[in-house]
Amino acid sequence: MLTGLSIGLFAMGCSSSSLVVNAPLLNPQITTSRVSDLDEEEVSKWGHLDLEKDTVPGMSVDRAYSELLKKKKGKPIIVAVIDSGIDLDHEDLKDIFWVNPGEKPNDGIDNDQNGYIDDIHGYNFLGESYNEQMEMARILRLKLGDEAYQKEARTKLEAELADAKETLPQIKQIERFVAMAHQSMQKALGKEFYSLADLENYQPKNQNEEQSVGILMQVIGMGEEIPSALKDLKEGVEYYENQVKYNLNVDFDGRKPVGDNPYDYSDQGYGNGNPDVREEGESHGSHVTGIIAATRNNKKGIDGVAQNVKIMALRAVPNGDEYDKDVALAIRYAADNGAKVINGSFGKDFSPNAEWVYEALKYAAEKDVLFVNAAGNDGIDLDSPDSPNFPTDRPIGESQELVDNFLTVGALTYAYGPDMIASFSNYGKENVDIFAPGDEIYSTMPDNEYEFQGGTSMAAPAVAGLAAMIRSYFPELTASQVKKIIMESGVTPQTKVAVGGAEGEEKSLSEISKSGKIANLYNALILASKVSNGELSL
Repeated sequence: MLTGLSIGLFAMGCSSSSLVVNAPLLNPQITTSRVSDLDEEEVSKWGHLDLEKDTVPGMSVDRAYSELLKKKKGKPIIVAVIDSGIDLDHEDLKDIFWVNPGEKPNDGIDNDQNGYIDDIHGYNFLGESYNEQMEMARILRLKLGDEAYQKEARTKLEAELADAKETLPQIKQIERFVAMAHQSMQKALGKEFYSLADLENYQPKNQNEEQSVGILMQVIGMGEEIPSALKDLKEGVEYYENQVKYNLNVDFDGRKPVGDNPYDYSDQGYGNGNPDVREEGESHGSHVTGIIAATRNNKKGIDGVAQNVKIMALRAVPNGDEYDKDVALAIRYAADNGAKVINGSFGKDFSPNAEWVYEALKYAAEKDVLFVNAAGNDGIDLDSPDSPNFPTDRPIGESQELVDNFLTVGALTYAYGPDMIASFSNYGKENVDIFAPGDEIYSTMPDNEYEFQGGTSMAAPAVAGLAAMIRSYFPELTASQVKKIIMESGVTPQTKVAVGGAEGEEKSLSEISKSGKIANLYNALILASKVSNGELSL
């Protein structure tokens, strides 16, 4: 065990690195699951905990700061977040946004002549639009691609639309029953909040109350508090309503307010310089941003993984599938305006103009920018030819990666052991590079709020923050080196895990990812130091 190791840490004025770390890599030999439950504080920051000290598969963020980075300052790093709008005024985010030094706000002039007007904190490629179709619906509406491509899109869309139409009334009915039962028992018990014991001890006065008690006890028995269950049900109703009304509706055109042709790459100059949120519920970008770099140690909300970071906000992901043109232009914008890391917490099944994104990724590689990519939330093996997921650095049918600056991240839960891989997380020995905390992650939401959310969308920004820390303290390392350091320095768990929700099917991490490891900030800084100082080469 490595507990109590002596750590020597000192700044080297003659080195191009910010620090030298003299410490061995962590490789905890944990073989059993944690016995005690996480307390409230641990749950809210479990992704920052340490596998050895806490028996939780976090990234050893707190340990890195306390043992390796005391009083050490790195170089400021720009991280671009390609996502939905971000709350630029959030109490825990407002101090971390990149400011374009060559642009004057709100004067309607492209002062720095970079092709974008009033892009103070980034750019908004969606204009005032938000609700959108899935790409398969757009393929059918606009008859994109050949007949076989349209047939594939139609088959998938019809199956998903049928499921959404069947599920929506069912979940609405469940929400209504639970809400009515909740209101009935609040009145009967004379209290706003009640426990399972309150329900067990209550003697129903009629059949309706008996049914209410039964419904509520069933919900609580599933491990859900009633307010939380009602919130989840409401979100479920909203999700399926959006599916039917917008995402899977072939007749809907969400791009109309923008005014461009999203399938004509030469039709540029659209959008505006305000990447702030537009809609109630447009929260994804804010949550992702907080994971990366919410202001540390300000006694508000949460601490992001990274310090010394400025976030470049690029609004390009709607409530539906993103457009290839928006993604490609956002990547190029980030590369041209100083970003050294890009976070991409988005993805889709169809990509009619994937070549635009491929070329943008190559461009970012030439500019030494690392792209951190969410693996996706379908619980599937991305190595299968039947499981396309875009963006990717490996075109369908190709055996080689196009670029060496693209890092794909799967999601972990905090339950070390067989259930450690989130059931929703995609995986793949060739197409997923590493895993990181991504389930039940507490982070920033619009209007100074905070919330738990889960997805590979939450795992990618954890690693983007880790990458930013390497680039901050070891700025001479290239994007390719940073990717390799993250993969090589991860912790190898001594346990097998279930994948894709398949009962009884357990595999090692080396069978479902390229590195076979969990991302770890503590180890990454140590390995980066060794590479930077010429002790090791990658």
